[in-house]
Amino acid sequence: MPSTRDTRLIQIVDAAMAEAARKGGEWVVCRPGCCECCMGVFPIGQADAQRLREGLRELERTDPVRAAHVSRRSREAVARYSADYPGDSTTGILGVDPESEERFEDFADDDPCPALDPATGQCDLYAWRPLTCRTFGAAVRLNSDSVDICELCYHGASDEQIVACEVELETAELEGALEAEAETSTALTGQTIVAFALR
Repeated sequence: MPSTRDTRLIQIVDAAMAEAARKGGEWVVCRPGCCECCMGVFPIGQADAQRLREGLRELERTDPVRAAHVSRRSREAVARYSADYPGDSTTGILGVDPESEERFEDFADDDPCPALDPATGQCDLYAWRPLTCRTFGAAVRLNSDSVDICELCYHGASDEQIVACEVELETAELEGALEAEAETSTALTGQTIVAFALR
């Protein structure tokens, strides 16, 4: 069961993304089956990892066959990654030393996310996806960082037009509280990747 804080964070983020998509109009081409952003690994915190595991448990209850496919893809990814993982291949925690961070730059860039159903191009854990997935595509400025839009979106839009579509989203305090809560409950500190969260 997701925590009240997590539910609140997801509602805030999803509302901001809906507003950014509305403002972006036809420039935002994200649709079911478009899975360009599902390729390559990216770091996630323990709150995201915990939400993904909750989603997998729910999928096991409602659609055990799909859940088994997600689990299998996760285990296979971990097996592929273990020898060269830029961190602890037992816990899945990414290293924070300069060498590990440099190795992560090009690590598994072309691998599909284990939650991605290759037959449909859709996420099997969409409702439980990490914040990185939730905030990618439309023009959202998260916690005053730069706007990271999908390369398939905003074709023909000028920088000024993209800026006019931006939605500001400040969730750092809520995210920090959630991360501390998740790290306490899992006894894991640091970032990981989807495959290790779900194996």
